[in-house]
Amino acid sequence: MKILHVITSLRVGGAEKLMVDILPRMRAAGHDVELLCIYGEKTPFSESLEAAGITVHSLGMWGNMYHPLYLWRMFRFLNKNRYDVIHTHNYAAQLYCAICKFFGSVMLCTTEHTTSNRRRAWKWYAAIDRLMYSRYSRIICVSEKAEANLRNRIKDTSSRISTIPNGIDVGKIASAIPSKLTNLGEGKSNTKILMMVSRFYKSKDQDAIIRALKLLPDNFHAVFVGDGERRIPCEALAEELGVRPRTHFLGVRTDVAQLLKSADIVVMSSHWEGFCLAAAEGMAAGKPVVASDIEGMGGVVRGAGILFPESDEKSLAEAILKLATDADFYAKTAAACARRAEDFDIGKTVAGYLAVYESALSSK
Repeated sequence: MKILHVITSLRVGGAEKLMVDILPRMRAAGHDVELLCIYGEKTPFSESLEAAGITVHSLGMWGNMYHPLYLWRMFRFLNKNRYDVIHTHNYAAQLYCAICKFFGSVMLCTTEHTTSNRRRAWKWYAAIDRLMYSRYSRIICVSEKAEANLRNRIKDTSSRISTIPNGIDVGKIASAIPSKLTNLGEGKSNTKILMMVSRFYKSKDQDAIIRALKLLPDNFHAVFVGDGERRIPCEALAEELGVRPRTHFLGVRTDVAQLLKSADIVVMSSHWEGFCLAAAEGMAAGKPVVASDIEGMGGVVRGAGILFPESDEKSLAEAILKLATDADFYAKTAAACARRAEDFDIGKTVAGYLAVYESALSSK
C-alpha cells in the first residue's frame, strides 16, 4: 500500500511520537509510507523519521495553522500525489483532508487522539463535526472512552469506528540505559526524582506537580521534559512557591527512554487525555506511575499504577510519599506497571492500523 499520514506538526506530543514509532514499522512491513506536516518546522521527531527513511513533506512554516493558504497547498499536494490510504491526526489535518475529499475520491482514515476537545463544548458545532467525520471511511480511537465520546458527539453507531490503543516500543524502553542527570541534589544519596514527559499545553497540568513539590521534603526534585506555551507560567509558579531550585525544565529531548529510566517516580498530571503514551512509557521503564484520574489516562493506569484526583496536589503528594517510604509498595507498583506496559506494545498498534486499511480498501 502507498500510505500518507497527515499531522499538524512534529512538535512534542503523543500523536507526534506515535508517528516516529509506527511509520518506520509500516515501511519495514513492505509499505510505501510518507508523512505530510501542515506546519513543517524541523524537529527531533522529523529528523528521526527522515533518518529512518521516511519522506517528510511540509505545506509551509508561517502564520496561523488555519490560514486558507494551507488548505490550498493541501489540495494541490493531494491532487498531485496519489495514495491508497490517507490517514490524518489532529484537527487541522482532519478538517483540511475532509474538505479536499469533496473534490476527489481519496480513501481517508483518521485517529481520534483525545476523549474531549474545545469543540465539544460548542453545541452548534456538532453538525460541522458530523459532516467532517462523514468523509472518513474509518475512524480509529485511542481508547474505548474516546470512542464512546466520539460516537455520542457525531451520533454514529456504525462499524467504521473502532478502538486501537496507541503503542510504545516496550523492549527499547525497558532496556534503555539511565541518563545521568546533573544539578539534582548532587552528593545526596536520598534524592528522589519525579518526572513528567509532556508538552506544556492547556490540557496538561504540570502546575499540580509543582504545587505538590511544595508539600514534599527538600530531597524531592521535579523534572519536566518537553516545551510549549505554558512552560513560562509553570516556571513562574515554581519561583513563586519557592521550589524553583528543585524544579528542572529540560526542554525537548530525544533520549526520553533513558531519562525515564533515571526517574524514581513518573507522574502524569493532565486535565484531559485520549490515551497518554507517556504514562505507558513510564510503565515500560519499570517505574511506578502516578497519574490524574481522568478519562483516557485512567484506563491506561488503573489497576497498575496510582491515580489521584485531577489537580489535587495534596493527594498527589501523599501518593508520592507512600511510594518513597514503603519499599515493598514501591516494588509491587513498579512490577504491576511493567506488566501493564506489555498490553501497549507498538507491534499490536501497527498490525491493527494495517488491518483497518486493508478492510477499508477491500470494501471501497
